[in-house]
This record gives sequence, structure tokens and C-alpha cells, in this order.
Amino acid sequence: MSLLAQKPSFRGGIHPPDSKLTRDSEIQDIAPPGSLIIPLSQHIGAPAEPVVEEGEKVKRGQKIGEAQGFVSSPIHASSSGEVAKIGKFRHPSGSEVKGVKIEPDGEDKSVDFEETDPGKLSTEEVLERIQGAGIVGMGGAAFPTHVKLSPPEEENIDTLVINGAECEPYLTSDFRLMLEEPEKLMKGTNLIADVLEVDQIYFGIEDNKPEAAEVIRDRANGPVEVVELATKYPQGWENTLIKALTGREVPVDGLPLDIGVVVQNVATVKAIWDGVKFGIPLTERVVTATGQIKNSGNYRVRIGTRWEDLIGQLGGLTEGRTAKLIDGGPMMGDTQPEQSTPVVKSTSGLLALEDKVAVKRDPSPCIRCGKCVDVCPANLLPTSIYKSVESGDIEKAEELNATACCECGSCTYVCPSEIPLVQWIVQGKGEIEKREGE
Repeated sequence: MSLLAQKPSFRGGIHPPDSKLTRDSEIQDIAPPGSLIIPLSQHIGAPAEPVVEEGEKVKRGQKIGEAQGFVSSPIHASSSGEVAKIGKFRHPSGSEVKGVKIEPDGEDKSVDFEETDPGKLSTEEVLERIQGAGIVGMGGAAFPTHVKLSPPEEENIDTLVINGAECEPYLTSDFRLMLEEPEKLMKGTNLIADVLEVDQIYFGIEDNKPEAAEVIRDRANGPVEVVELATKYPQGWENTLIKALTGREVPVDGLPLDIGVVVQNVATVKAIWDGVKFGIPLTERVVTATGQIKNSGNYRVRIGTRWEDLIGQLGGLTEGRTAKLIDGGPMMGDTQPEQSTPVVKSTSGLLALEDKVAVKRDPSPCIRCGKCVDVCPANLLPTSIYKSVESGDIEKAEELNATACCECGSCTYVCPSEIPLVQWIVQGKGEIEKREGE
């Protein structure tokens, strides 16, 4: 029996309640409800630099930020209107970055998008259109896609993995994309395969989404193998997904390309097709708005839309105390201190958690139960790393491969002592990176 004849999985992981409250909510379009705050840093790499001025009139799809080098990405206006301000604004990551504030004019006029036949483009031309459209990884990492699809010549890439796992609780935006846009997803998948010149393609979907697996399987063509994965968090992490589908293991502090694999999230695949085929830049994305948001659902939202405006347009928050606002899902998302945060290219969800759901931790001493070790998908020793960081022994934390942590939070989730293990490990990773940069 082949590896893929059974429901593939990986070592470790957890089974939090999936809370997919919006799985039956079809994607709805949301027009810009207010001022747009568009950060010029929405990707890994050098921030874009503004190419517009305050007071300038812009159209939807117009470039407002120029990429600074190869590992960078341009930024585009997500509505027509006037540039009201260029300055510092809060980013969902918690930092303040340079950005452009646009006051929409209500007309939503766009630039003329250049449609083409992808089959007549060279690989270089396809990559140029991907870069020009400002497409980045939309599953969370926000790595410039043209870079990811340009592996060094010495790397022998033979496998493409499409990530439809969406293992984070509450989030259903990728699920709805698979149900509602399967043709674009398959065309985008085949386009990526042509760029990489691979003939082995896995489309991985957790088995709690059988409808999506059926729809994608019906549209699949060529060497695409749709695989239903055992539902387990963090199945959507690149390393665990690759292990479950191919049996290959990404080396510690290595990359998927080191073992011949490239992974793309389904939302990114759809954006690639739109960018290459229709010339449409990345100015909107599907977001799951859920939790205490009254009209919860899946919405196609303009990049730069402020949380307060979107939540207001969706009826506001339900009664009861909202303990946390999270950009993304509850396991790996970033808690937001205020509602002025804008939606960015990597925003998969707007989650409002009430206080009876949000865990308030009061740590007690480690009892050395080993549960964190059992669930760690990266085969780390979370409690040992935590103790090293807490004591200031950063060298020891590095020896324990702290930088290999994917920050999934599984260790913190199972810890009976309520120790915020992943937060300590993230702190340690930051200290290691700081030392390496000195």
C-alpha cells in the first residue's frame, strides 16, 4: 500500500476545537468602508518606497510603492481616491511602518489591466508579472512569490505542494476559495508547475473539508494528486505538510527547496492566476471575520481596510466583553491592541474572542511532564529552550535548535503549568537573530 493510500499525518500536533463557524458562509464583496491605510511593508524583505505624493489622485491598481530590490514587492492602491498622508502607521505585527493613507472617492476607478495568454509567456515573463502584481505568500509568511518561484539553479525542484489544509481554528477563507474558485486554483497550480518544470503535484486538504477535496478533485488535471490529510494542527505548516505528503523531511534551519519541494497556499495560487492572466495586482483578499463579530462570514476585503471600519460595516461586536482581537487565527495570529489596524496581504482572519474563550494564563513551575515534547511538530524540547531563554543562556537555546520552532503554539496549548512556552521561544529566536546580526 502506498504512502498516500491512507490519511497522511505527521508526528506530534494537537486537536483544538476547529470552531469553523463560517464554513457555510459564501464569499461576499465588501467595498472600502472608510479611509485605507496601506503599509509599504507587507512582505518579507525590503519595504517598498512611495512613488506617490500627498494630495495626488490615484486609481485602484495603481502602483503606490516601488519594490526595493529582488527580495521586495510593490504595493498598489486598493481603491481610487486621494493620497491623504504618507507617514508611519500601525502594522498588524505590532510595529509602526511607513504607509500611504488613501481617502476613497467612491468611484472605485481602476487602471487598465493588461490581460494576456499565460501559455504564450516565457518563464521570465510570468515571473515579471507575478512580481509586478505585488503577489506574496498569503498563508502568513508573506514571502515575495516571484522569489519563491525562482530557486537557485543548483536546487533540483521536482515537487509542487498546494496547501489547502487551513488547520487554524475559526478560519475558513481558504476553504471557501476552494469551493468557489476551483477553476482558477487549478489553472494557477498548472501555471506554477510549468514555471518550476515539475511533474509531481500534491494538493493537500484536511479531511474535515471533504466538499473542498471533491470539488478540487473534479477539476484536477495532469499530474495533480488531491490528498485528504488527517485533520491535526499544525498540518498547514510547510514542514509537516511536506512530511505528510512526500515522506521527506526539511532539515533543521533548512528550506523546502533543499529537498526539492515548493509549497504555495491556495489564496496565493489564485492571486498568481489573476496577476498573470488578467494583470490584476494584489489589492484585496478573502478574510474570515468571526467570533464576536455580528455578521460573521467570509469577505473579499480591500487591502488597507481598517478593522474598525470593517467591523462597523458588519454590524459591530456582539454583547459581552471582547478579550482579544486577533489578526489571523487563535494559535498563530497577532493580538491587536486597537481596531485601527489595517487588513494586509497576509491577513487571513479578523477574530474577536470573548473573555470566556480567551485563555488567561497564570503560570506555575514546570512539572516536567513532557507533554510539550510529545506534541512539538519540529521535534524540539520546548521546556528546555524556555528555561535556557529565561536564564539568559541564549547559546544553549541555539544549541537546542530554537530557531527551528515554527511558533505554532502547540506546546503552550497543552502545558498543564500554563507556561507561555512559545512566547519564550520566540524571544529566544529574536535574541539569536540579534546576536547573528552583530
